[in-house]
Amino acid sequence: MNRASRTPAGGPAPAAAAAPAPRPFDPRRVRAEFPILARAVRGKPLVYLDNAATTQKPVAVLEALDGFYRAHNANIHRAVHTLSQEATLAFDAARETVRRFLNAADAREVIFTRGTTEGINLVAQAWGRANLRAGDEVLLTTMEHHSNIVPWQLVAAERGAVVRVVPIDDAGTLDLDAFHRLLGPRTRLVAVGHVSNALGTVNPVADLARAAHAAGALVLVDGAQAVAHARVDVRALDADFYAFSGHKVFGPTGIGALYGKRALLEAMPPWQGGGDMIRTVSFAGSTWADLPSKFEAGTPDVAGAVGLGAALAWFSALPFDAVAAHEADLLAHGTEVLSRVPGLRLVGTSPHKASVLSFTLDGVHPHDIGTLLDLEGVAVRTGHHCAQPVMERYGVPATARASLALYNLRDDLDALVAALAKVRALFPL
Repeated sequence: MNRASRTPAGGPAPAAAAAPAPRPFDPRRVRAEFPILARAVRGKPLVYLDNAATTQKPVAVLEALDGFYRAHNANIHRAVHTLSQEATLAFDAARETVRRFLNAADAREVIFTRGTTEGINLVAQAWGRANLRAGDEVLLTTMEHHSNIVPWQLVAAERGAVVRVVPIDDAGTLDLDAFHRLLGPRTRLVAVGHVSNALGTVNPVADLARAAHAAGALVLVDGAQAVAHARVDVRALDADFYAFSGHKVFGPTGIGALYGKRALLEAMPPWQGGGDMIRTVSFAGSTWADLPSKFEAGTPDVAGAVGLGAALAWFSALPFDAVAAHEADLLAHGTEVLSRVPGLRLVGTSPHKASVLSFTLDGVHPHDIGTLLDLEGVAVRTGHHCAQPVMERYGVPATARASLALYNLRDDLDALVAALAKVRALFPL
């Protein structure tokens, strides 16, 4: 078990460390590092298949959170006493861990947020309000999460800009011909999900960014569903902005990060005002702190940042290729066994997809599917998944969604199918 992030009570605060050397990947051994996966639900072993909503947390993260609160808890940047100095060092070390994880050029390009939603809203309000003009266009896709739709609708309505949408095909793959037709001289920003939360589709972000930049547009990437499944390199992708949430990548809830190219962040006005984001304040006017503080008003989630740093360090220590191969095997196995369930329809069958298996079952509402599966200890998500345009595209009100993580096993998918057989027996075709 990886306990490298544990801080002895009263010991020094964690400092930024070199990237950990990969360790062997054994999914069963890794699974044992997640205490919650050993519990029972309704008298049955928990089968957790709701990872696109939130991932579970390894002991390394739980110990990092506990160690911070037990030994180092204090507000940061505002005192000279020992606890504050330790907390500040731990917070700064977490930022450096995020920088390294994303391969950003500079830690000042990493802004801590509450998650992907806040990161996108930050860009929409700070960059969008300052730069969008009447007639400008923001280009989205049909598969976007509401968090990458509504903020752009709000700022577009205020500034007189237009939101345009790239369609998807029946498999859930982005229509690239339509993308290139819609991309034009009025396009100021392309906002796209790296991986669809409702379909699992992996979008060719680097190619989209290359085309967008050639047209003079910026690119924002919603990376919420990608960070636990893809090797993210913001410089290789050439993303102008990249947002993600810690709880999607084995970290705590309520913490995430926004990457932005330094020149863009420096040119953007603050989004929120308050403590720690200022250089000077008077009633005649105020001036702003340097990056990243300019966008981090108020007391941040210091413990959350420490937990996020621990999660990314834990995840980065795993051999990525082995993890990716394991998840690809799970996806293939899940696709195969679900296809045998009578009346089951998979929604999202792009050849380029990550660990999401959304489906409908003839004659059964997705909410009933979820309720009956829970009786068997199987946790899936049901609903529109904050992706109502996707549901409209496929003519369904909702789907059931089984989503995978590196600690899942083929046994979990077999348990899902066995539970679905019981659902089918209650609702025969």
